[in-house]
Amino acid sequence: MKRGPSRKRAGGFTLLEVIIAFALLALALTLLLGSLSGASAQIRHADHASRAALHAQSLMAQAGVGEILQAGVSEGEFSGSNYRWTLEVSPYQDPAEPARSLQPGTQRLLRLDLEVAWGEAPRERLRWQTLRLVPAQLDQQNLLP
Repeated sequence: MKRGPSRKRAGGFTLLEVIIAFALLALALTLLLGSLSGASAQIRHADHASRAALHAQSLMAQAGVGEILQAGVSEGEFSGSNYRWTLEVSPYQDPAEPARSLQPGTQRLLRLDLEVAWGEAPRERLRWQTLRLVPAQLDQQNLLP
């Protein structure tokens, strides 16, 4: 008995397989673009933070040089940029020691709190704290509170 010509299945993909492949490709591209977007935001934040740190370092180096540090709050902007700063200067009190009056002619420590911001979000600001030793002659002139 002879059989008719055998039918071989044609090579290739079915429509369902092609649709599933495109869906997987779209999902993979979505995840890849999402991670690239997050990476660019992190790079932008790191750039702003490093610029803010450079501005802060410059301002802290200049604080008290050529001018007398006085207790209080001062603010300003760094020229040519959108970075704003606020510097608060206050006498330092060691929390481990009770408050005591200073003898005339003794050196004092001042606490400098600096905040640099480049936007409105809490993530778009950095803070630094440092101490500065005030020479005794400035204290004798009663220039500090």
